[in-house]
Amino acid sequence: MLVDSPPKQSAEPQTAPASRKRHLLRATGLLVAVGVLLLVCVASIAVGAKSIPLADVWHGLFDNQGSGNDVIVADVRVPRTLLGLIAGAALGLAGAVMQALTRNPLAEPGLLGVNAGASAAVVSAISFLGVTSLTGYVWFAFLGAGVVSVLVYILGGSRSATPVRLALAGTAATAALYGYINAVQLLDSAALERLRFWTVGSLASADMETIGKVAPFIGVGVLLALLLARPLNAMEMGDDTARSLGAHLNRTRALSMLAVTLLCGAATAACGPIIFIGLMIPHLVRSITGPDMRWILPYATVLAPVLLLGADVVGRVVTRPAELQVGIVTALIGGPVFIHLVRRKRMAQL
Repeated sequence: MLVDSPPKQSAEPQTAPASRKRHLLRATGLLVAVGVLLLVCVASIAVGAKSIPLADVWHGLFDNQGSGNDVIVADVRVPRTLLGLIAGAALGLAGAVMQALTRNPLAEPGLLGVNAGASAAVVSAISFLGVTSLTGYVWFAFLGAGVVSVLVYILGGSRSATPVRLALAGTAATAALYGYINAVQLLDSAALERLRFWTVGSLASADMETIGKVAPFIGVGVLLALLLARPLNAMEMGDDTARSLGAHLNRTRALSMLAVTLLCGAATAACGPIIFIGLMIPHLVRSITGPDMRWILPYATVLAPVLLLGADVVGRVVTRPAELQVGIVTALIGGPVFIHLVRRKRMAQL
């Protein structure tokens, strides 16, 4: 005699609420991160090497008379904050894409030679063409970043490129280019003097013209990177698995390199090669969101400017009335924090 067994309870009612809760927590965390970013932006405008009362800051923002503190707020601090906002987002997003593309937790935008290519182009423009303006640096730096990215992609095997080949090609290109940069600087003292602050990484020379030149490239790079979240998720599980899930590996790698070139090339052109942010932020984000690139990329876009602008504010305050370049501050703050995070059991397993 057959006895009807009780129907098995579906797993969906158990997993769906947990999934919804997880998504809600991530969305809430992202909103909190946006709130923190807004506070840091306010601090970047209100705090600087020169102490300005909050009433004067407000006056400079909304009733600029073109004199005194109004000029400092409207013409110096606001462009500096805007540049830190878009450059930080670009560097954090580029780092997250790089780590997914190469499946290397130590990857950052400089791994593919983007920073080195931009720096080499700027050094050449200064030494051989006499370019002296920051707006002139932008185009040469962006051109150098793009050329080196294409070269690394070709050296890495083009259509047969693998994460290891790309990393090795980028490392080789970076070493060769920095050797060239050092040689030119040693032979041309004028180039060395003009590049002194740019090569450290700084937001101090920000202006609206430079922001206007790099913002379109960063905007396209941000959009492209966010659209690559799903195929990058698949690629992180290995090439074979990615193919079985329908991901187009060569197209994804080529578009990812294009996004990194647009993001990191434009940010480096405007601010100089600022290290660490593209390495640190994706690790920090993964400890919050887990491995899903659909959340890692938006979080990195928001939290990277928090770090960059926060470091810039610290650099303006600790050495008043002088300033400490933001590239130095990010290295000093980020190194110990990164060591602490990678030593944690949870982070070490990622």
